Amino acid sequence: MQQDYLEISGLTVSFDGFVAVDGVDLSVLPGDLRFLIGPNGAGKTTLIDAVSGLVPAAGSVRYGGHELTGRKVHRIARLGVGRTFQTATVFEELTVLQNLDIAAGHRRGPLALARRRRGIPEEVERAMETVGLTELVDAPAGVLAHGQKQWLEIGMLLVQDARLLMLDEPVAGMSAEEKDETGRLLQRIGADRTVVVVEHDMDFMRSFASSVTVLHAGKVLAEGSVGEVQADPRVQEVYLGPGHHSRAEVETVLGEVS
Repeated sequence: MQQDYLEISGLTVSFDGFVAVDGVDLSVLPGDLRFLIGPNGAGKTTLIDAVSGLVPAAGSVRYGGHELTGRKVHRIARLGVGRTFQTATVFEELTVLQNLDIAAGHRRGPLALARRRRGIPEEVERAMETVGLTELVDAPAGVLAHGQKQWLEIGMLLVQDARLLMLDEPVAGMSAEEKDETGRLLQRIGADRTVVVVEHDMDFMRSFASSVTVLHAGKVLAEGSVGEVQADPRVQEVYLGPGHHSRAEVETVLGEVS
Protein backbone atom coordinates (compact mmCIF):
# COMPACT_ATOMS: atom_id res chain seq x y z
CA MET A 1 0.00 0.00 0.00
CA GLN A 2 1.31 3.43 -0.97
CA GLN A 3 2.46 5.44 2.03
CA ASP A 4 0.19 8.44 2.57
CA TYR A 5 2.65 11.33 2.69
CA LEU A 6 2.72 14.74 1.06
CA GLU A 7 5.55 15.52 -1.34
CA ILE A 8 5.72 19.01 -2.90
CA SER A 9 8.41 19.84 -5.46
CA GLY A 10 8.99 23.20 -7.13
CA LEU A 11 5.47 24.41 -6.39
CA THR A 12 4.86 27.82 -7.94
CA VAL A 13 1.69 29.94 -7.97
CA SER A 14 1.46 33.26 -9.82
CA PHE A 15 -1.32 35.85 -10.03
CA ASP A 16 -1.01 38.35 -12.89
CA GLY A 17 2.77 38.26 -12.71
CA PHE A 18 2.97 38.26 -8.91
CA VAL A 19 4.63 35.10 -7.62
CA ALA A 20 2.80 34.12 -4.41
CA VAL A 21 4.46 30.70 -4.00
CA ASP A 22 7.93 30.47 -5.46
CA GLY A 23 9.44 27.03 -6.07
CA VAL A 24 8.51 25.49 -2.73
CA ASP A 25 9.78 22.01 -1.80
CA LEU A 26 8.06 20.40 1.17
CA SER A 27 7.63 16.87 2.55
CA VAL A 28 5.24 15.92 5.36
CA LEU A 29 4.92 12.39 6.73
CA PRO A 30 1.99 10.89 8.66
CA GLY A 31 2.37 11.55 12.38
CA ASP A 32 4.28 14.80 11.76
CA LEU A 33 1.98 17.64 12.87
CA ARG A 34 3.44 20.27 10.56
CA PHE A 35 2.81 23.98 11.12
CA LEU A 36 3.27 26.54 8.34
CA ILE A 37 4.10 29.95 9.75
CA GLY A 38 5.27 33.25 8.33
CA PRO A 39 4.28 36.91 8.04
CA ASN A 40 1.14 37.99 6.19
CA GLY A 41 1.61 37.51 2.47
CA ALA A 42 4.19 34.75 2.89
CA GLY A 43 2.15 32.34 0.73
CA LYS A 44 0.88 29.97 3.43
CA THR A 45 -2.81 29.86 2.48
CA THR A 46 -2.01 30.01 -1.23
CA LEU A 47 0.16 26.92 -0.82
CA ILE A 48 -2.64 24.82 0.67
CA ASP A 49 -5.05 26.28 -1.91
CA ALA A 50 -2.74 24.92 -4.60
CA VAL A 51 -2.50 21.49 -2.98
CA SER A 52 -6.30 21.25 -2.76
CA GLY A 53 -6.78 22.43 -6.35
CA LEU A 54 -8.38 25.78 -5.60
CA VAL A 55 -5.74 27.73 -7.53
CA PRO A 56 -3.72 26.66 -10.59
CA ALA A 57 -0.08 25.87 -9.92
CA ALA A 58 3.10 24.70 -11.60
CA GLY A 59 5.41 22.07 -10.16
CA SER A 60 4.48 18.81 -8.51
CA VAL A 61 2.23 17.90 -5.59
CA ARG A 62 2.03 14.19 -4.84
CA TYR A 63 -0.01 12.48 -2.16
CA GLY A 64 -0.44 8.75 -1.69
CA GLY A 65 1.31 8.10 -4.98
CA HIS A 66 -1.01 10.39 -6.96
CA GLU A 67 -0.08 13.59 -8.75
CA LEU A 68 -2.52 16.30 -7.61
CA THR A 69 -1.37 19.23 -9.76
CA GLY A 70 -3.87 19.85 -12.56
CA ARG A 71 -6.68 17.77 -11.03
CA LYS A 72 -10.11 19.19 -10.25
CA VAL A 73 -10.97 20.01 -6.63
CA HIS A 74 -13.51 17.18 -6.24
CA ARG A 75 -11.09 14.61 -7.66
CA ILE A 76 -8.39 15.71 -5.23
CA ALA A 77 -10.89 15.40 -2.37
CA ARG A 78 -11.71 11.85 -3.46
CA LEU A 79 -8.03 10.98 -3.08
CA GLY A 80 -8.32 11.72 0.65
CA VAL A 81 -7.31 15.38 0.69
CA GLY A 82 -9.37 17.77 2.82
CA ARG A 83 -9.02 21.32 4.07
CA THR A 84 -10.75 23.78 6.35
CA PHE A 85 -11.00 27.54 6.06
CA GLN A 86 -10.52 30.39 8.52
CA THR A 87 -14.30 30.61 8.92
CA ALA A 88 -16.00 27.28 9.54
CA THR A 89 -18.22 26.23 6.61
CA VAL A 90 -20.97 24.21 8.29
CA PHE A 91 -24.73 24.11 7.68
CA GLU A 92 -25.85 26.15 10.68
CA GLU A 93 -29.54 25.27 10.42
CA LEU A 94 -28.80 21.54 10.44
CA THR A 95 -27.81 19.43 13.44
CA VAL A 96 -24.35 18.10 14.17
CA LEU A 97 -25.53 14.66 13.02
CA GLN A 98 -27.01 16.00 9.80
CA ASN A 99 -23.84 17.93 8.94
CA LEU A 100 -21.73 14.82 9.43
CA ASP A 101 -24.24 12.63 7.59
CA ILE A 102 -24.20 14.91 4.56
CA ALA A 103 -20.40 14.95 4.55
CA ALA A 104 -20.33 11.15 4.76
CA GLY A 105 -22.87 10.79 1.95
CA HIS A 106 -20.32 10.66 -0.86
CA ARG A 107 -19.06 7.33 0.52
CA ARG A 108 -22.50 5.73 0.19
CA GLY A 109 -24.25 4.94 -3.08
CA PRO A 110 -27.66 6.35 -4.07
CA LEU A 111 -29.50 3.24 -2.81
CA ALA A 112 -27.84 3.46 0.58
CA LEU A 113 -28.65 7.15 0.84
CA ALA A 114 -32.31 6.55 -0.05
CA ARG A 115 -32.70 3.59 2.29
CA ARG A 116 -34.10 4.35 5.72
CA ARG A 117 -31.30 3.87 8.22
CA ARG A 118 -31.38 2.32 11.63
CA GLY A 119 -29.11 4.18 14.01
CA ILE A 120 -26.10 6.36 13.27
CA PRO A 121 -23.53 5.22 10.69
CA GLU A 122 -20.37 3.92 12.29
CA GLU A 123 -18.06 6.46 10.64
CA VAL A 124 -20.30 9.33 11.81
CA GLU A 125 -20.42 8.05 15.38
CA ARG A 126 -16.66 7.60 15.40
CA ALA A 127 -16.07 11.13 14.07
CA MET A 128 -18.40 12.67 16.67
CA GLU A 129 -16.52 10.91 19.42
CA THR A 130 -13.13 11.98 18.02
CA VAL A 131 -14.05 15.67 17.83
CA GLY A 132 -15.92 15.64 21.15
CA LEU A 133 -19.43 16.43 19.90
CA THR A 134 -21.29 13.21 20.80
CA GLU A 135 -23.40 14.93 23.45
CA LEU A 136 -24.42 17.61 20.92
CA VAL A 137 -25.58 15.18 18.24
CA ASP A 138 -29.00 16.83 17.87
CA ALA A 139 -27.90 20.43 18.42
CA PRO A 140 -28.15 22.80 15.43
CA ALA A 141 -24.68 23.75 14.25
CA GLY A 142 -25.67 27.41 14.50
CA VAL A 143 -25.82 27.27 18.31
CA LEU A 144 -22.38 25.70 18.72
CA ALA A 145 -19.54 27.70 20.21
CA HIS A 146 -16.93 29.01 17.80
CA GLY A 147 -14.46 26.24 18.61
CA GLN A 148 -17.11 23.54 18.33
CA LYS A 149 -17.94 24.66 14.78
CA GLN A 150 -14.30 24.21 13.83
CA TRP A 151 -14.30 20.75 15.42
CA LEU A 152 -17.47 19.88 13.48
CA GLU A 153 -15.80 20.91 10.23
CA ILE A 154 -12.82 18.69 11.07
CA GLY A 155 -15.29 15.88 11.82
CA MET A 156 -16.83 16.39 8.37
CA LEU A 157 -13.41 15.73 6.86
CA LEU A 158 -12.93 12.64 9.01
CA VAL A 159 -16.20 11.03 7.84
CA GLN A 160 -14.99 11.58 4.28
CA ASP A 161 -11.91 9.54 5.25
CA ALA A 162 -9.54 12.42 4.54
CA ARG A 163 -5.98 11.26 5.18
CA LEU A 164 -4.33 14.59 4.39
CA LEU A 165 -5.87 17.45 6.36
CA MET A 166 -4.87 21.07 5.79
CA LEU A 167 -6.25 23.49 8.35
CA ASP A 168 -6.18 27.25 7.82
CA GLU A 169 -5.80 29.08 11.16
CA PRO A 170 -8.01 26.61 13.06
CA VAL A 171 -7.76 28.39 16.44
CA ALA A 172 -8.38 31.97 15.27
CA GLY A 173 -10.87 33.58 17.65
CA MET A 174 -10.87 30.67 20.09
CA SER A 175 -10.64 30.88 23.86
CA ALA A 176 -7.54 29.50 25.58
CA GLU A 177 -9.49 26.41 26.62
CA GLU A 178 -10.75 25.83 23.07
CA LYS A 179 -7.22 26.20 21.73
CA ASP A 180 -5.91 23.55 24.11
CA GLU A 181 -8.72 21.18 23.18
CA THR A 182 -8.09 21.80 19.48
CA GLY A 183 -4.40 21.09 19.90
CA ARG A 184 -5.14 17.78 21.58
CA LEU A 185 -7.62 16.96 18.80
CA LEU A 186 -4.99 17.63 16.14
CA GLN A 187 -2.52 15.40 17.96
CA ARG A 188 -5.10 12.59 18.03
CA ILE A 189 -6.07 12.77 14.38
CA GLY A 190 -2.49 13.46 13.30
CA ALA A 191 -1.14 10.28 14.87
CA ASP A 192 -1.88 8.30 11.70
CA ARG A 193 -2.71 11.04 9.20
CA THR A 194 -0.81 13.80 7.43
CA VAL A 195 -1.79 17.14 8.97
CA VAL A 196 -0.66 20.61 7.88
CA VAL A 197 -1.68 23.66 9.95
CA VAL A 198 -1.42 27.26 8.73
CA GLU A 199 -1.11 29.34 11.88
CA HIS A 200 -0.30 32.82 13.21
CA ASP A 201 -0.72 31.93 16.89
CA MET A 202 2.84 31.35 18.08
CA ASP A 203 1.78 30.09 21.52
CA PHE A 204 -0.38 27.44 19.88
CA MET A 205 2.42 26.53 17.48
CA ARG A 206 4.94 26.12 20.29
CA SER A 207 2.57 23.94 22.30
CA PHE A 208 1.54 21.47 19.60
CA ALA A 209 3.73 21.53 16.48
CA SER A 210 5.86 18.48 15.75
CA SER A 211 7.77 20.44 13.13
CA VAL A 212 7.59 23.88 11.53
CA THR A 213 8.10 25.29 8.06
CA VAL A 214 8.59 29.06 7.85
CA LEU A 215 7.55 30.76 4.61
CA HIS A 216 8.63 34.23 3.55
CA ALA A 217 7.89 35.94 0.22
CA GLY A 218 6.63 32.65 -1.19
CA LYS A 219 9.77 30.67 -0.36
CA VAL A 220 10.77 28.27 2.41
CA LEU A 221 12.92 30.31 4.78
CA ALA A 222 13.54 27.71 7.47
CA GLU A 223 12.37 24.29 8.57
CA GLY A 224 12.83 22.11 11.63
CA SER A 225 11.70 21.72 15.20
CA VAL A 226 10.05 24.57 17.07
CA GLY A 227 13.29 25.33 18.89
CA GLU A 228 15.34 25.30 15.69
CA VAL A 229 13.15 27.76 13.80
CA GLN A 230 12.80 30.07 16.81
CA ALA A 231 16.59 30.22 17.13
CA ASP A 232 17.17 30.85 13.40
CA PRO A 233 18.45 34.44 12.89
CA ARG A 234 16.72 34.63 9.49
CA VAL A 235 13.35 33.84 11.08
CA GLN A 236 13.93 36.40 13.82
CA GLU A 237 14.77 39.06 11.24
CA VAL A 238 11.65 38.33 9.18
CA TYR A 239 9.38 38.63 12.20
CA LEU A 240 11.16 41.54 13.88
CA GLY A 241 12.72 43.44 11.01
CA PRO A 242 16.43 44.08 10.31
CA GLY A 243 18.79 45.09 13.07
CA HIS A 244 19.83 43.81 16.45
CA HIS A 245 17.15 42.59 18.81
CA SER A 246 17.13 41.81 22.46
CA ARG A 247 16.29 38.36 23.73
CA ALA A 248 13.12 39.86 25.26
CA GLU A 249 11.95 41.11 21.84
CA VAL A 250 12.53 37.71 20.26
CA GLU A 251 10.69 35.92 23.04
CA THR A 252 7.73 38.30 22.79
CA VAL A 253 7.13 37.41 19.12
CA LEU A 254 8.46 33.89 18.73
CA GLY A 255 8.55 32.61 22.28
CA GLU A 256 11.44 31.55 24.44
CA VAL A 257 14.40 30.39 22.38
CA SER A 258 15.90 27.23 23.83
